[in-house]
Amino acid sequence: MNPAGLAAAAGTPRLPSKRRTPASPPGMADPHQLFDDTSSAQNRGYGAQRAPGGLGYPNTSASAQAAFLADPVSNMAMAYGSSLAAQGKELVDKNIDRFIPVTKLKYYFAVDTVYVGKKLGLLVFPYLHQDWEVQYQQDTPVAPRFDVNAPDLYIPAMAFITYILVAGLALGTQDRFSPDLLGLQASSALAWLALEVLAILLSLYLVTVNTDLTTIDLVAFLGYKYVGMIGGVLMGLLFGKTGYYLVLGWCCVSIFVFMIRTLRLKILAEAAAEGVPVRGARNQLRMYLTMAVAAAQPLLMYWLTFHLVR
Repeated sequence: MNPAGLAAAAGTPRLPSKRRTPASPPGMADPHQLFDDTSSAQNRGYGAQRAPGGLGYPNTSASAQAAFLADPVSNMAMAYGSSLAAQGKELVDKNIDRFIPVTKLKYYFAVDTVYVGKKLGLLVFPYLHQDWEVQYQQDTPVAPRFDVNAPDLYIPAMAFITYILVAGLALGTQDRFSPDLLGLQASSALAWLALEVLAILLSLYLVTVNTDLTTIDLVAFLGYKYVGMIGGVLMGLLFGKTGYYLVLGWCCVSIFVFMIRTLRLKILAEAAAEGVPVRGARNQLRMYLTMAVAAAQPLLMYWLTFHLVR
């Protein structure tokens, strides 16, 4: 080996080599960094956009709503829709009050427990009652809860529903129950009630009776017969036909007396106020009409209940 070469190799130390890292261009992150630093100054604008949303997303609903409300066409459409809705509601309210007098119906349901008890006693025992006049306050009849003589719809409605339930019970004890038969029972009772009302209104028109007796009053008075029908059917279930005929007979006479004394004030009192002679032809027709309406109640009570007791 060449001594000069060895000397040079031994005497001259060899410097270690360095690996140069390429410099990053300005504006770029460190190449050894796996994720970008979003907290840097370059990314503050993105963070400012996410701040209002609260969940990391921009709050676009407020800006969209503001743009929608600021649009005059949208405002006009909203106002037009609101006016149409108000007009529709007013039209519905007028038509409902025209065909279904809701305000008047409230009067017929203004009852309490004391009134219901007294009225049921009057329907079963009308013989001891003396004063049958309906009380008025400033030309307006007082609410039923203040006057036992005032007609109501609460007792007829509840009595009709109870009558249908009792009829279903009677049919069930005889192994004859069916939904169709129960529906037929209810529809026939309603049909007879509607036929009664129409017949009375037609008769009042033909006899030319000027009375304050309204259609709702007629429905109320004619619906009181369901109370006696319920009693007759229940006694028939408990004591057979003997109990049925005894209780139904008593209730038939009671409803006859009740209708005579009630309708007499509604129909014949107007004739007396008009100065019609008691023995006049028109007054006789009014008396016959009153008797016919009262006499029809026992017949219908028997017709609608006799097949329920065996």
